Amino acid sequence: MATNASGLFTTPTVPNLRGKIKPSIRIFGSGFRSPDGISKRVFCSSTFEGAEKHVGASPSESRAPRLVSKGCKLIGCGSAVPSLKISNDDLAKVVDTNDEWISVRTGIHNRRILSGKESLTTLAVEAALKALEMAEVDVDDVDLILMCTSSPDDLFGSAPQVQKALGCKRNPLAYDITAACSGFVMGLVSAACHIRGGGFKNVLVIGADALSRFVDWTDRGTCILFGDAAGAVLVQACDSEDDSLLAFDLHSDGDGNRHLNAAFKESETDELGSNGSVLGFPPRRASFSCLQMNGKEVFRFAVRVVPQSIEAALAKAGLPASSIDWLLLHQANQRILDGVSSRMQIPSEQVISNLANYGNTSAASIPLALDEAVRSGKVKPGHTIAAAGFGAGLTWGSTIFRWG
Repeated sequence: MATNASGLFTTPTVPNLRGKIKPSIRIFGSGFRSPDGISKRVFCSSTFEGAEKHVGASPSESRAPRLVSKGCKLIGCGSAVPSLKISNDDLAKVVDTNDEWISVRTGIHNRRILSGKESLTTLAVEAALKALEMAEVDVDDVDLILMCTSSPDDLFGSAPQVQKALGCKRNPLAYDITAACSGFVMGLVSAACHIRGGGFKNVLVIGADALSRFVDWTDRGTCILFGDAAGAVLVQACDSEDDSLLAFDLHSDGDGNRHLNAAFKESETDELGSNGSVLGFPPRRASFSCLQMNGKEVFRFAVRVVPQSIEAALAKAGLPASSIDWLLLHQANQRILDGVSSRMQIPSEQVISNLANYGNTSAASIPLALDEAVRSGKVKPGHTIAAAGFGAGLTWGSTIFRWG
């Protein structure tokens, strides 16, 4: 027996089983589904069915992997925002705009911006600790940390620094997921896959961004939109019958990158000099440009694809739209929230919105809004939530889950 790159056991010598065993499950959308339509969440185990009966048998006779059903549930959440609050009136002092112009077009009145000794890592740690406290899970019981961010404190990612700051003694795996405003949804689905396919028990999913670092504060078309924040949830393994992440639908389209990006850009001056040796070497110093966005195109994109994605996820879950208790979208623009809810015929009172106070916080927006809704008593255990993220890449995706 050997292990593959993912750490799961493989069975290289099973040719005599071909054609003798009919597959009882087939891949379906968000997970596995049997021919009778019953959803099966499975992962490969290191123990094997029948091994105790065939101790001396050959691998081809006794090493068929046992498939074990597993579910996952969201049991804790937390959030953190910088101390510095910037109002529309504050922005009007540095760029040609005013409160009415911003609020009418976006629904935003205030946003929080990192300042002083604050960092994205400290925000992420604060949000994570709150999520662990609500979930009543000790930091040393965390098996995996997924840091969903496009603006880490380090080019190579911030997740290991979050793991260190949390004080995890067992050195659990921690890595970054870069998917901009879709990041948290991608992280949530990734957590479910790690639990169902890898045997992980407690996974911290953190959405955190500080896009204020990449905003052109002289461009009133973009600087009015963004704020900094962090939000986190604790996703825990559970029995399959208690599974709460019901379905998901994920997509990307690189052709739309031209509408929303912060591209790599070389310096216009050759500071190092080529020294006459090799043309174009050493390379010029470079950095990422300020965020560039075609607002009208992004709006059209979001209002078109988000309802389609949520409807696809609902179909995979076998649920009607009427089963949704709350619509939780990436907090980009109130007009987008209104447009999506209108197309899906979901009443405005069932739409979670807090962007008036925080603006667009990218990967942090969904867990930040969820945390406030849970702690205020709006979202209760057992409520069904349709969450969707969308943004740079272009990427978009949705997931249907029950809280608690």
